Amino acid sequence: MDLKIRGKTAIVCAGSKGLGRGCAEALAANGVDLVLNARGSEALEATAEAIRNATGVNVTTVAADITTEAGRRAVLEAAPTPDILVNNAGGPPPGDFRDWDESDWLAALQANMLTPIALIKATVDGMAERGFGRVVNITSSAVKAPIATLGLSNGARSGLTGFVAGTSRALAGTGVTINNLLPGRFATDRLWSNLDDVANRTGQSRDVVETNAKKAIPAGRFGDPAEFGAYCAFLCSAHAGYVTGQNVLIDGGAYPGTF
Repeated sequence: MDLKIRGKTAIVCAGSKGLGRGCAEALAANGVDLVLNARGSEALEATAEAIRNATGVNVTTVAADITTEAGRRAVLEAAPTPDILVNNAGGPPPGDFRDWDESDWLAALQANMLTPIALIKATVDGMAERGFGRVVNITSSAVKAPIATLGLSNGARSGLTGFVAGTSRALAGTGVTINNLLPGRFATDRLWSNLDDVANRTGQSRDVVETNAKKAIPAGRFGDPAEFGAYCAFLCSAHAGYVTGQNVLIDGGAYPGTF
């Protein structure tokens, strides 16, 4: 399927690894030029070069912390008129809510709620003026089915979800869509870190923890970031203009509810 986005420009945040990289690769495979952001320059440059070699698209790198004002400014200077925005940032660490203080909550809100809102604010009016825009926020399946040990993520990402619910509908008639992708367990560094945390807390071996985690997923496996990226690319396509304000769960069937 031709997604009809060849030649457009996308900002992809936290795009050097994991789900962000999966989205960047899928967009590039469909002819989208990239402004690729991540904190670590070494991994960022390696990913950018791999994408250039595989697809031939233009890839501009911005090594910066997207959760800071300076980082966002650098990214927006590199892409002042993006057609596509993929918001992504590492989630806060798991833990017990009794151990979190105000600074922990503020850091989670800054990374997983306020930063994507700031980037949406900076880009959607220009998209609307040009008659086309796509915003995809990478959130978490925990928005749909909260996980007690991920309370910081649950709270911050749910705040973003509420913001998107209203804002997406206010922009729906302009050609701009905003949707959230809710990943379950995908084979990323974040997942491996969470599994290590469970192993350390329970005294189980890492292999046992991983096996049990896969058993809890009807698909019987962890997701591939390339699968996630393909879904992101579709939501960014010309064919998805009638989809907005949605929370799309991609979790191998792990969520047990009907709705």
